[in-house]
Amino acid sequence: MAEYQNIFTRVQIRGGADLGVPLEPGIWDRQGRPRFSYWLGKIGDAQIGPLYLGTLGLASLMCGFVAIEIIGLNMLASVNWSPQEFIRQFFWLSLQPPLPKYGLKILPPLREGGWWLMAGFFMTSAILLWWARMYRRARALGLGTHVAWAFASAIWLYLVLGFIRPLLMGSWSEAVPFGIFPHLDWTNNFSLNHGNLFYNPFHMLSIAFLYGSAVLFAMHGATILAVSRLGGEREIEQIVDRGTAAERAALFWRWTMGFNATMESVHRWAWWFAILCPLAGGIGILMSGTVVDNWFEWGQKHGLAPMQ
Repeated sequence: MAEYQNIFTRVQIRGGADLGVPLEPGIWDRQGRPRFSYWLGKIGDAQIGPLYLGTLGLASLMCGFVAIEIIGLNMLASVNWSPQEFIRQFFWLSLQPPLPKYGLKILPPLREGGWWLMAGFFMTSAILLWWARMYRRARALGLGTHVAWAFASAIWLYLVLGFIRPLLMGSWSEAVPFGIFPHLDWTNNFSLNHGNLFYNPFHMLSIAFLYGSAVLFAMHGATILAVSRLGGEREIEQIVDRGTAAERAALFWRWTMGFNATMESVHRWAWWFAILCPLAGGIGILMSGTVVDNWFEWGQKHGLAPMQ
């Protein structure tokens, strides 16, 4: 049964449940009976499920559960096992990496960073297993692997912060603690310790790609919504056969800024801007302390920072 979805459409036209393409023999079945949510249908596809978990997905969830348990129980222990204090101080609680005196020791005392290493191991395993699951699901469906590689760019930044840079610096104490405000404090102190991260050129690039991604996302989303009454939300059709929506969208941007992306190329722009944000940021973090100790002095030397 045909379906039509549009953010301006108040009536939801619902067909039968989409069970997906047939599965190859010998792999897990999709789990759960499909159901529909009226409110999800307001913002996207109303169908929920079925879900394919698979061996990698199950292993990822198990590792993630162990990591969250280690972090959560350590935070709870830090407030003397008080649920009220855990909730009240939640944003300030943390699980800290090992002290500098332990260097890269694999098994420091549990209360002095050992739990952090264990949590980091299981958290990293969970993330990498989930990445492998995304990659394999894309290949199984005959899709490109763009989503998996976009996720890999975020994993790169995570690994730089918690694994690669501490290895190069010779101490796990250089890594980021687990926690919300403690993580933000670490970021602030990191910038101060290395002479103001704003003078790091890779940080500049990362911020440019971050803001650029937001602008591209807003411009693209606004454009598609503006021409959705003309069928613009059916982007694949507009890519292979330019219709009224694509023509009017292109004309609008040529009129306003003299240039327009195509229905296909704008997604490549957005994809590259998004993945270059954590890639550039990771390079900037990796160079701090390993290549450049003080970014303000580096900026003065290269004409970026004012001479005092």
